[in-house]
Amino acid sequence: MNLFKVFDIAGSGMSAQSVRLNTTASNLANSDTVAGSAEQAYRSRQPVFQTLLEQGATGNAGASQGVRILDIVESGRAPMPEYDPGHPQANGQGYIFRSNVNVAEEMTNMISASRSFQNNVEVLNTSKQLLLRTLQLGK
Repeated sequence: MNLFKVFDIAGSGMSAQSVRLNTTASNLANSDTVAGSAEQAYRSRQPVFQTLLEQGATGNAGASQGVRILDIVESGRAPMPEYDPGHPQANGQGYIFRSNVNVAEEMTNMISASRSFQNNVEVLNTSKQLLLRTLQLGK
């Protein structure tokens, strides 16, 4: 394995966690939105990651090459109906539909993504220090 490959792997991890943080921020920003129908209500979104594997000479999966975003999927949970006939967006029966974002779950995702991002930064810094010390061995 190339010594510099670790930078590509950690960089792809940082990129993936950045998308996860942005998706979580979008979910939190829309957590209090309402709509006049269940179809129009905001639904929580989550990124789906895929591990990239190096193909060996025999065609078997080998070492990891990093991670990429495979897709961003919407939650299947139904929006929460709330009876509020005075609301300007209420439907004919007097209901509005709140987004299905769970704020506690999103905060947990945000903390997890932030720590994963920090871990990838530490991997980069440690790898850089090890490579620099390896170069100094020849002096």
